[in-house]
Amino acid sequence: MEFGSFMEFHTREHLGQAAAFAESFAHVDMAEALGLDAVWMAESHFSPARSVLSAPLIIGASIAARTKRIKVGTAVHVLPLGNPLRIAEEAATLDHISQGRFEFGIGRSGLPGSYEGYNIPYSESRERFFEYLELIRSAWTNDRFSYAGKYYTFDDVCLVPKPYQTPHPPIRVAANSAETFLTVAGMGLPVFIGLRGQGLTEVAEHVASYIRAWTDAGHDAPADVSLRVPVYVAATREAALSDPEESFMRQFRRLGGQLASSTARPGTDDSEDRAERAAKLVSVNWDQVRREKVAVGTPEMVVERIHELRDSLKLSGLVAEFNAGELLPANAVSASLKLFCDKVIPAFR
Repeated sequence: MEFGSFMEFHTREHLGQAAAFAESFAHVDMAEALGLDAVWMAESHFSPARSVLSAPLIIGASIAARTKRIKVGTAVHVLPLGNPLRIAEEAATLDHISQGRFEFGIGRSGLPGSYEGYNIPYSESRERFFEYLELIRSAWTNDRFSYAGKYYTFDDVCLVPKPYQTPHPPIRVAANSAETFLTVAGMGLPVFIGLRGQGLTEVAEHVASYIRAWTDAGHDAPADVSLRVPVYVAATREAALSDPEESFMRQFRRLGGQLASSTARPGTDDSEDRAERAAKLVSVNWDQVRREKVAVGTPEMVVERIHELRDSLKLSGLVAEFNAGELLPANAVSASLKLFCDKVIPAFR
């Protein structure tokens, strides 16, 4: 399995935005030194109390320049918010700066807030996402190309630079709905999954359908599933179960509130069961979260938990969210990362 750290470049109350960058770059340096496989960058807009990570490709270039080994990924780049050719140029440039250590994780976001800030109808997000993806891949794999779509038209364009990797960086798609799992499987693309909005049983069913569709499509490579999950490792069981509770629960309840408020927003799809998922998250308790949605404990407990998740979800990778909810102190996050790298990862090598 491959192991990474999910990063939001979170902000802290009473500290400036410069401190957010400094703390997160220190986390990257530590991850590189400890042998973690990858760092994965979120994309967050208009949330000053939560994150400064609005430009993941720029931050990714900085990470690539300050490291030598670790993979740099986006988790995820929200395609419909940008110009697809500009995204293709910048992602290809990052691929060169990292000398092929870049992985392009993409999605459309399950919440409309960023779209409203950019004045882009959320109702267009699915169509835009797949059009942009087709366009970006064409730009990367053809010397010159023309394209005529619903949202963009280009005539005889030569994208520069082409990616460092051939034919292009690995592309991984965030999937939540049954439809998306099947579509992405048909395209032969790896997936990002999570347990925040759905239970383990439901996500496992989606993964099973993804693998069946992948096999039916006859792809040569094996299916590739990576899980983003909150992780906290401590030396004692008591500390591991109590330290992250407030922070991790804050994330789940916040997501529940966001889903609830989004049900009445323009462009959201009733078929996504937002209200039902929101109600479950708002009422979930810490015991349920520990059992179903996170990996917390001593190194031995977390190793056992990851074995369970790997077997249930057929995982090829796990992206640990070490400060879900943004409330854990920096020293606790660093200690958890060190234990994870020193005591957990070796069990899977």
